[in-house]
Amino acid sequence: MKENVLDLLMYLFENYIYDEPEAAPDRDSLGDSLEEAGFSSVEIDRAFSWLDGLAEQRRMPVFGGLENNPIRVFSDDECSRLDLDARGLVLYLENIGVLDPARREQVLDRLLALEEEDISMEDVKWVVLMVLFNQPGQEANYAWMEDLMFEEEGEYRH
Repeated sequence: MKENVLDLLMYLFENYIYDEPEAAPDRDSLGDSLEEAGFSSVEIDRAFSWLDGLAEQRRMPVFGGLENNPIRVFSDDECSRLDLDARGLVLYLENIGVLDPARREQVLDRLLALEEEDISMEDVKWVVLMVLFNQPGQEANYAWMEDLMFEEEGEYRH
C-alpha cells in the first residue's frame, strides 16, 4: 500500500478520533490496528510523532490577538512545498477569521511536519480541520471548516 503520513492521519481522524474520541485505543493497540489496515510501521511512527507535535501545540500559550493583524510572508521552504492555492487558502481562512495568527502558525508547522515535498490545498484543509479539532474554543471554526471540506462545490471565495 502506498501511503503517506497524511493518509494515515486522515484514516485515524475518520476512524478513531472524529467518531469516538472518548473510546480511543492506547497507542500500542492502535499501532497494531493500523498495521493490520496496511500502514507501515515507519509511517505509523511518523504519524504518532506528528500527533505528539499537535498535542504539544495545545499546551503552548497564545500570544497576541486579532487586533495585531500581522502580515505573513511565507519562507522559501514554505513556498516550495505549499502550492499557490494552498498558501492562498491559509491566508483566506485567516482573513475570514477561521484561523487566528496563532492557529495559522500551528497549521503551517503541522503542514511542514508532514515532510512531504508538495502539499496541496486538500492537504491544507485536512490539517486545518485536525488543528481546529485539537484546539479548545474552536468549535465554531471547526464546524465551518468541516462544512467547507464536505460541501459539494469545494470552492472558496476571495
